[in-house]
Amino acid sequence: MRIKPLVIALLLLAPIATAQTPARSDNWDPLRSLVGIWEGTGSGQPGVSKVQREYSFVMNDKFIHVQNRSTYDPQLKNPKGEVHQDWGMMSFDKARKKFVLRQFNVEGFVNQYVMTSSSADGKMIVFTSESIENIPAGFRARETYKILGPDEFTEVFEIAEPGKDFEVYSEAHFKRKK
Repeated sequence: MRIKPLVIALLLLAPIATAQTPARSDNWDPLRSLVGIWEGTGSGQPGVSKVQREYSFVMNDKFIHVQNRSTYDPQLKNPKGEVHQDWGMMSFDKARKKFVLRQFNVEGFVNQYVMTSSSADGKMIVFTSESIENIPAGFRARETYKILGPDEFTEVFEIAEPGKDFEVYSEAHFKRKK
């Protein structure tokens, strides 16, 4: 009877046919939750601000483009007020297996950060500067993102003068708009 060899063949092949193919590793997983449009408030050395930020995939999902705007109304800490803008590009350096953030600030600074740590649960991400253009040598910067949920995160921006420890310059609390 031919049915018996067919049944045996199907039983032998069933585990192979039903085995799930492992999901393809996505380099962007640690940063994917940031993609979107965000609004919130900030505070720090320049005063209190309203913040807007957008993270979006560009160039066939090879990079994440970051646009940031912080608006400081006139206040005691900052009598003239100001508008800070920066644009950035996040990339994955395959040779180092690290994320890199290149950030261009309206004040003329260009920061190059590398992701120096992230928590196992993906809820905390730290970028530390490798270089900063247009500032005296030895200055360092650090950005720490704390993911509070799918629609909320905080960012702490710290700077360190040459030979000194990091100090908080500003903190921002973002909620997803889109």
